[in-house]
Amino acid sequence: MNLIEIAQDTFKIEADALLKAAKLLDKKFLNAIDIILNTKGKLIITGVGKSGLVGAKMAATFASTGTSSFFLHPTEALHGDLGMVGKEDTLLAISSSGESEELTKILPHIKRFNIPLIGLTGNPDSSLGKYADVYLDISVEKEACPLGVAPTTSTTLTMALGDALAVALMKHRGFKEQDFASFHPGGALGKRLFMKIKDLMKTQSLPIISTKSTLKEAVVVMSEGKLGTVLIVDENKHFTALLSDGDLRRALMKEDFSLDNFAIDHATKKPKIYHNTELLASEALEIIENERIQLLPLIKENGEIIGVLHIHDLINAGIKYK
Repeated sequence: MNLIEIAQDTFKIEADALLKAAKLLDKKFLNAIDIILNTKGKLIITGVGKSGLVGAKMAATFASTGTSSFFLHPTEALHGDLGMVGKEDTLLAISSSGESEELTKILPHIKRFNIPLIGLTGNPDSSLGKYADVYLDISVEKEACPLGVAPTTSTTLTMALGDALAVALMKHRGFKEQDFASFHPGGALGKRLFMKIKDLMKTQSLPIISTKSTLKEAVVVMSEGKLGTVLIVDENKHFTALLSDGDLRRALMKEDFSLDNFAIDHATKKPKIYHNTELLASEALEIIENERIQLLPLIKENGEIIGVLHIHDLINAGIKYK
């Protein structure tokens, strides 16, 4: 038994079914798109068993790509959840046979609401096929399952058809990257497009010393601050310089080194700073990496310190840039 060949045959059977279905797409697909586009309420997906699992995935895909949607289990619908269906909604029902008992029981009630019904089934003469305002064919010549009974090719085709509907709707609506990110604020894309410096910067207990502070005092504050850096301010509390652990190591190499030396004498006098805390965190990361620094001070135009942004804060938040 060659398991690799069995796996390859599975791919081929399902791929062939997808290609065949793609060629058979017709006006019914466009009618389904029109119904969804004209839906003022929500697109409700329903189905039983494997069709229900595919339907739940489809609802999630629609919801995250600009089509307000949720999954409704037919059994729960029969026991009160039909109240979730509104007069401005559309129902998309999935059943390969079109005769799933739990599903067919709710169809008369759905039609009573006089809302559009899109049916995904392999049998246009089934109960679902007859009730549906638009019928989309999910029939397949054979399942990839060697027994021909486990839903494999049919579920793949159904999921692909759901994806095709979602992508077509996205294109028609001009759904952009920013729109997708707004539905995924916790994802990498959402963070890159929406999270700002002000959301991540540190503003409390900053490691700050004065221009009169010694290296010994700087070492203590640097250790307590745990940022590998201290900020140096003048008598007016205006940012003047930055002493990093790298500056400290270079100071140690000098013959006249003394912990009693002023920290300002070994500090970086014109470090990279930024004034705009509304800058995207992803852009701040690009600045930090391009400048090869670890810490970006945020300073007001008058020199007062607003806060600091450390590269570790960006990395821990999962911030990336293109």
